[in-house]
Amino acid sequence: MNKIVPDAAAAIESLEDGASIMMGGFGACGIPENLAAALLEKGSRDLTIISNNPGLEDFGIGLLLKAGQVRKMIMSYAGDNKYFGQLVIDGKLDVEFSPQGTLAERIRAGGAGIGGFFTPTGYGTPIGEGKEVREIDGRMYIFEKPLKADFAFVKAWRGDDWGNLVYRMTARNFNPVMATAAKTTIAEVEEIVERGRLDPDAIHTPGIHVQKLLKGAHYEKRIEKLTVRIPEARG
Repeated sequence: MNKIVPDAAAAIESLEDGASIMMGGFGACGIPENLAAALLEKGSRDLTIISNNPGLEDFGIGLLLKAGQVRKMIMSYAGDNKYFGQLVIDGKLDVEFSPQGTLAERIRAGGAGIGGFFTPTGYGTPIGEGKEVREIDGRMYIFEKPLKADFAFVKAWRGDDWGNLVYRMTARNFNPVMATAAKTTIAEVEEIVERGRLDPDAIHTPGIHVQKLLKGAHYEKRIEKLTVRIPEARG
């Protein structure tokens, strides 16, 4: 089954206001930036975004926050997005924080059909308030529920028309696990290859998890922070 769509706008045509969306990426790496830009253009409102962080102020999720399209974020890291911080302070954005490993496992549980899991992370902190507590082998654990979404926006390096995906290096991050945990997974890739060109042993996300695939029109590939060393003076 050919899952290729012409562009990001066509890919999100069925997305309605109030949708929940998992968005891959870590900092500025592995961001489904073409889908985020299409969502900005579409103007969808009242969105719940599940992502590791709110991105940069002028890129990815940050643009959606500035446009007032996001109602709630489920995330682990606030990053350097000052605009996000101001929204939270002003009470204009609902935020649910989840430790990074816990967030990844909640998404994995959602994709695997698991009803939740116990973890010691967060016990005795505000993260654990109101959650079921259990002692296991002398250690206290809290119960975390799985996460699912209406849509998952993921960014991969290569894909074929069946939706099989290969990620490149650290751009893999949250993308593969999110691809399993949504009703509709939309993947944007840098290159679409002919069926059979991807090494089966190298495929990170099998096409069964992907409903739509597009080739991104443009990728900025930003570096969140660039640090250089000042050359030492030569004597």
